[in-house]
Amino acid sequence: MTTDVAAPPAASQAAAEFQPLQGAYRSYAMSLLLAFYIVNFVDRQVINILAEPIKRDLDLADWQLGVMTGLAFAGVYTFLGIPVARLSERRDRPIIIAASIAIWSGFTGLCGLAQNFSQLVLARFGVGVGQSGATPAAHSLIVDYVPPEKRSSALAFYGLGGPLGGLLGMAFGGLIADAYGWRVAFLLAGAPGLVLAILALTTLREPRRAIAARAARAEAASATFGETMRLMGSKRSYCFLVCAMAIATLISYGGVAFLASFYLRNHADQVAATASALGAALGFDLGSVGFLGIAIGLMAGVSGAVGMWCGGQLADRFAPSDPRRYMYGPAIVTVMSGAAFICAMLAPSLGLSLALFALSSVFAAAWYGPAYTAAYSVVPAHMRATNSAIILFAGNMIGLGLGPVAVGALSDLISASLGPAEGMRWALIVFSGITLLAAGLFWTGARTIREDTVS
Repeated sequence: MTTDVAAPPAASQAAAEFQPLQGAYRSYAMSLLLAFYIVNFVDRQVINILAEPIKRDLDLADWQLGVMTGLAFAGVYTFLGIPVARLSERRDRPIIIAASIAIWSGFTGLCGLAQNFSQLVLARFGVGVGQSGATPAAHSLIVDYVPPEKRSSALAFYGLGGPLGGLLGMAFGGLIADAYGWRVAFLLAGAPGLVLAILALTTLREPRRAIAARAARAEAASATFGETMRLMGSKRSYCFLVCAMAIATLISYGGVAFLASFYLRNHADQVAATASALGAALGFDLGSVGFLGIAIGLMAGVSGAVGMWCGGQLADRFAPSDPRRYMYGPAIVTVMSGAAFICAMLAPSLGLSLALFALSSVFAAAWYGPAYTAAYSVVPAHMRATNSAIILFAGNMIGLGLGPVAVGALSDLISASLGPAEGMRWALIVFSGITLLAAGLFWTGARTIREDTVS
């Protein structure tokens, strides 16, 4: 048995007035939220394709690349996520989203002005500060904007911003870095978010604005942080789910942070030859970094988008009748993703490796919609933003914070005996084996999700 914390009458009345959006405005609002998340990932991930040029320019070690790409961002992102999410339970979410976008976009531009490792780390701290507030508020809005039977596909649609933003960040960053240097890539990446911040502030609807101030205050006070944590802790399926999502994120961020480095070290000749041939065919000079930005971006972006969309659609179709399927699906695709990624690291040719990486990306993204839907189904409406922040706290602190650092440190360790190319290869292979743990946690959590479901 689990302990439920029911919302008080005023909160229940307020929640009842959160009617799903209809028609053209819902499509606009969802598209705008998707655009925010795309820019979120462009600004978060562009640093990955720029890692090798930055390493050479600032004379960094792999562990420093890991800190720069992961821990420097994730440290503040995760710890600020929960207090900002608590604010999202009470205040105007579009304002929170707009402020978040403006802050992270500005600090992305400042990354391009950094002259040393410390300055770059501080700028990445700033990116993390801004991005900590966006997704909890956006997830909370989406769950209000759409009916329950459409949540998986709606959350998956928003989640498309991850692979699409990664695609644009890698391709854009690589091309700009080849042509103008990594500093210009950062400066240009930060600009679009400032426009989107204005759109968020002026056009997104806040359902709470239609609710009487008394009811809104009653709902905001309906659950303290301690009550929210006790409720979530009482849900066995939720505990396993959060751990599984954190491990899956660990594998994803740890791998993508060093993927370009892997290809530059292990397939350098093929990368250079392919870049030269493609550049000649397109009529302009294309360097190795630019080519890898396009290639990895397309493989991860298109394949990830396909996987995420299909995962959400399949979950909406098959899982509502049996909530356990929200967990079984992620368990299966996580194992398949890890297996395909390991094969990609061992493939003898660049083309085969990229194709296997694309296959891995399909499976790696498919768990997003169903897993988040499962997480939102076990908590009441007035706890959703905090719920999202807790998931992001675990996923980003463990995944984004530790993943790149762990892979970088493992690469440095193995490289001492095998060299930098094989060191990176085997660091990524060893790391991918953790997919079995994530799958086991998803599968175990499915056992109790039916009795834990409240909405």
